[in-house]
Amino acid sequence: MPGRLHCARIKSAIRNPQSAIENPQSKDYLGGFAVSIHGADELAKKFTAAHDDYSAILAKALADRLAEAFAEYLHKQARIAWGFGRDEQLSHVDLIREKYRGIRPAAGYPACPDHVEKRTLFDLLNAEENAGITLTESFAMHPGASVSGLYFSHPDAKYFGVGQIARDQVIDYATRT
Repeated sequence: MPGRLHCARIKSAIRNPQSAIENPQSKDYLGGFAVSIHGADELAKKFTAAHDDYSAILAKALADRLAEAFAEYLHKQARIAWGFGRDEQLSHVDLIREKYRGIRPAAGYPACPDHVEKRTLFDLLNAEENAGITLTESFAMHPGASVSGLYFSHPDAKYFGVGQIARDQVIDYATRT
């Protein structure tokens, strides 16, 4: 429902739902993020105008890596805030192999193939104002060195791909978008 924030909830012993953040024993938290590296596109254009294609490619690649690193840093900060990331002793290889608790899915990837959901996330985060990231009509992010998605904290959270859907599902989805 547009305009409403849906919160992850757990059942208490008396069967009343509670916000997970209010329960210190909770294992379930959900966070959203949108991060960007600004200025790389303009720098790359200057390099291209000077016929330095190598530096243009390098500037864009470095900006992309920095945006991913920023998203990973924020994920670490979220795990600390949620009470279980402070004592992590993860190597760089462990981080690359995602050995931490939880997952960080993003719209447009196998677990969340629909780019349209970026609009919902951007509205909830006010990402255009707070991070200076805009969405094109096809939901590409600008600047190009931008990353957005969700942080799921549950220890059993795992990535999965959404397979092909049936025709009736396509029709139903088309009526909702």
